[in-house]
Amino acid sequence: MSLVAVDFEHLVELAGGAVEELTEALDALAAERLDGFFGPALLERLGPLLTAVNRLAAEVARTVRQCEVTGAAEHDGKASMASWLRGHHRLSQAESNRLVRAGRALEQLPVLAAAAAAGAVTAEAVNAIASIAAPDTAAAADAQAVDVAEIDAALTRAAMTAPHADLRQAVGHYLARLDPDGPEPDPTEQRSLTITRHTDGSVSVRGELDAVGGEKFQTAIESIRQANRPAGDTRTRAQQGGDALVQLADNALAAGNLPTMRGHKPQVIVTIPLADLVDPSHGAGSGRTGFGGIISAARARWLACDSVISRVVMGPEGQPLDYGRTKRVVPPHLRRAVEVQDRSCVFAGCDAPSHWCDIHHVAEWLLDDGPTSLENSALLCERHHTKVHHGFRVERQPDGRWRTWRPDGTEIVVLEPFLVSA
Repeated sequence: MSLVAVDFEHLVELAGGAVEELTEALDALAAERLDGFFGPALLERLGPLLTAVNRLAAEVARTVRQCEVTGAAEHDGKASMASWLRGHHRLSQAESNRLVRAGRALEQLPVLAAAAAAGAVTAEAVNAIASIAAPDTAAAADAQAVDVAEIDAALTRAAMTAPHADLRQAVGHYLARLDPDGPEPDPTEQRSLTITRHTDGSVSVRGELDAVGGEKFQTAIESIRQANRPAGDTRTRAQQGGDALVQLADNALAAGNLPTMRGHKPQVIVTIPLADLVDPSHGAGSGRTGFGGIISAARARWLACDSVISRVVMGPEGQPLDYGRTKRVVPPHLRRAVEVQDRSCVFAGCDAPSHWCDIHHVAEWLLDDGPTSLENSALLCERHHTKVHHGFRVERQPDGRWRTWRPDGTEIVVLEPFLVSA
């Protein structure tokens, strides 16, 4: 009995010593100044660090698995290692489950485990391959006499040499071949969309799509993203994607083919007091959208450039006393004329097509009493319409050309393309 106790204490001491040395090494790394390094030296430093991250991730997964096998979580009153990781180290549920799954996979896939321990594959790659070690998948492979050791070696080789997307495709191909006659999943069961509205009116969007639905969505977004790449565009790809999604919604609403909502065509609705709408100040939090978002008066004036305006007189108790006739700011015939005149967004360097654009009143019809006329109208895409309502300015010249100025008064000049003679 005493011998076992001594051995256990010795093992704890050895493990503690290794972790302590690791901590000291990390402290030394963190103490190094990086501002004196240049490109090649930084890359030389980064490579071994990434390998070390891979090795450390493998060791964490191996330890999590051993904790699971020995029931270590019970020591702290937890039913599982996933719940222990969430409660004691504040990991998300997804990350906790990933670590548990990775530990189980490394135990069953020795080639992958050796590569991970050597730092040759990433934790992400381990997670991608781990699905082949799931109980149902392993049972199906055993029933079909599949040599899992060969699959382990092949996928590990792919993880070490191929792009991650290719690895995921290889894993998916293996799983599909393992059950070629399985039921075709209903794509609608794989789709979900959650929209969360925040206190400032902004929303977060999270969704899941099946392979075909995802391909349709990506194709639509990418077509808009690639078609709207004006000169000098500094947006990140993520920002371009967000703008493309809004543009996709604009196009669908403008087409007029969406299903009606309670007998009316779907439309963006903003309610705002008239005094706030005509007040030139920013007016934060003055308008309320149909789905409960809060926007500024300035934002409402931007939307009003090309909208239908309805007047509702409210009583002191909030009851409607009078509902005025709807007034369309830009009638259809004027919009067609502006599209013929401008053909695309008039903001310097942008060539967004007319069907992506709003009609902008150059002299604002609310604040400047600008007329709703062909001479006072300009085509602006959603992005640049926002810019113009935040300090930028467009102006038509006598020859019909448009010029654009920044808020500081400097002009945005688009250089003419060079002509190269043969």
